[in-house]
Amino acid sequence: MASELDDSRCDQPRTEGDLDEDQENELEIQAQEYVDRVRNPELCGPRPQSCPLEVSGEQQPRSNRTSASDLSVRLRSSQVLPADNVQSSLLSLPWELVLEICSYLDARFVLGVLPLVCRAFQCVLTDEVTWRIRAQKTLGLSYPVLEGKDFDWPTACIELEEHLSHWSGSNPKVEHFSLNDGHFASVDSVLLIQNASLCISGSRDRNVNIWDLRRLAQDGEKVLVKTLGHQPRGTHRGWVWALAAQANMLCSGSWDSSVKLWDMASEGAAVREIRGKAAVLCLVYLPDILVTGSYDKLVTMYDPRVNYPVLTSRKLHSSAVLCLAADDRFVLSGSEDRTLVVVDRRTNHVLQRLQLDSYLLSMSYERGELWAGDKWGLVHVFEQQKGNFQHVKCFNVGHRSQLTGIRHSVGTLYTSSTDKTIKVHVPTEPPHTVCTLPHNDVVNGISVEHDVLAAASGSMTVEIWRMTN
Repeated sequence: MASELDDSRCDQPRTEGDLDEDQENELEIQAQEYVDRVRNPELCGPRPQSCPLEVSGEQQPRSNRTSASDLSVRLRSSQVLPADNVQSSLLSLPWELVLEICSYLDARFVLGVLPLVCRAFQCVLTDEVTWRIRAQKTLGLSYPVLEGKDFDWPTACIELEEHLSHWSGSNPKVEHFSLNDGHFASVDSVLLIQNASLCISGSRDRNVNIWDLRRLAQDGEKVLVKTLGHQPRGTHRGWVWALAAQANMLCSGSWDSSVKLWDMASEGAAVREIRGKAAVLCLVYLPDILVTGSYDKLVTMYDPRVNYPVLTSRKLHSSAVLCLAADDRFVLSGSEDRTLVVVDRRTNHVLQRLQLDSYLLSMSYERGELWAGDKWGLVHVFEQQKGNFQHVKCFNVGHRSQLTGIRHSVGTLYTSSTDKTIKVHVPTEPPHTVCTLPHNDVVNGISVEHDVLAAASGSMTVEIWRMTN
């Protein structure tokens, strides 16, 4: 793999003055050509016949459903339940009826309070079979798509029910706000931080803005806090294309080939700048490393805590790197060359190079499960087992062009697209769309944290949906 090593030093210092106006204009032309090629809805091309069809109508439930009688037999065999002749009151009821009664109570309450009532409740309501039954009753669909050995059924059920409560029905429990007084060009990146109290946005106006979402709907309060940096021409000298955060540190990546770090504990004070040789298109920020994917096909790992931050820089692809994901073991990169590359962080060795039918633009990776969106608006699911990633599912969730954002958790799935929509799903097989949020322009990305959904809009706005009780 020696040919993949890049011998350039990406951390050489360079000042803002190194870019003159002509160079800035050239970067903007390059950026626009990239957007026209990679994110143009009219150029996504026809899907091949092998692509799945969009699901419509009622979906059939799985046939191997777990029943409450199974739970009762299991618990009796473990001598958890008292004998029939000593049962009384609520415990004397069939467990099918007990679980039916509990289904009318909030899942978080059922898990947090009722196990304290008695030993039998504690055993029943902390057993994963109980929550399997509840999830199947709630969804009536095949769930989950992937069930690893550590799948957390109680957490999944709580997420599912709260998710459906917020977004289902004719009157969703959601407030919508459009932040339109901060940018004067398309917003291409958005990030929620600090428990969704702050929203960060990056734009083609070259600025990074901070918004205080606690001020939403408060009379006389200005939601826009500040624009980062003190340069007269903007936070960066090129379009701001990527954002990432770790603890109190925020980083922004730009078409000016730089990554800038900001201390959010010090009101967004500039910490340092790391210079590269090409546009930074995607970022991942973990406690010990910062990973960038760039227009010149490089995946670079930095340790931003030291003076010479480059750990390794490798040309893993034959085209621009469009999206990244990482954890303490792997770095995954998707490229315009239609490949997904998996690198072992410990050995810096390429473990896999998967050839795909289309390029990926967005990723959501957690606990060995990768959900990714491609240029056709399809959702792909990859499973990691013993260090090997395998493409296991492909879903058509109803988008008509490039899928620019995806966020998956055990109980939720959000997607955004250049088709001017955001879709809210439950992650069943196939995903069931709960609602569609139409927009008046392309949606360039999303961020979800706690009870807030933020979207970057081509109409120069940041769109916020805040879920209410």
